[in-house]
Amino acid sequence: MALGKAELRAAALQRRQNLSRADATSFAQRLADEGLAFAQKNQAKTVSLYRAIGAEANPALLLDALAQHGFTTCLPITGKRGAPLVFRQWRPGDPHTIGRMNIEEPAPELPICEPDLLFMPLAAFDRDRHRIGYGAGYYDVTLRHLRTRGRVIAVGLAFACQEVARVPFEAHDEKLDFILTETEWIG
Repeated sequence: MALGKAELRAAALQRRQNLSRADATSFAQRLADEGLAFAQKNQAKTVSLYRAIGAEANPALLLDALAQHGFTTCLPITGKRGAPLVFRQWRPGDPHTIGRMNIEEPAPELPICEPDLLFMPLAAFDRDRHRIGYGAGYYDVTLRHLRTRGRVIAVGLAFACQEVARVPFEAHDEKLDFILTETEWIG
């Protein structure tokens, strides 16, 4: 019997939790190098990242690199469940607040923006670029919304240990364009 999303998520997150600090630090530098090159190659204008929680792949160095190279950077604001995420411009040093999910978010006075490149967290993924998030569906709704408005590239950031054989894929799930791990690009 195939495992459901909840079981796959829990197992992948447990494997991720067992990674060393050195693994996390090394991957953070890879994200900065590879992510910046990817944004440049794809001529992105506005890039969305996220504030890492727990043992997530941490894009903080990537955010710094993008900001230093003139990209507009933004972070998501978690709103009502079922609604797309709103993105506000944010650069290191800008004001922030604690959001609905107890995560730092850009302050309300910062401008709203619409990304054309998203670097997204995830709990588990497969080779077909399906992802399992944390169960609230925010990124699926957001990607669907952004894709109806034009070209947007969605890149999942994860450690290789978060890969599963097959993610149960449902009609409301949005597929990623790429996944970047500490060892490879999938896409």
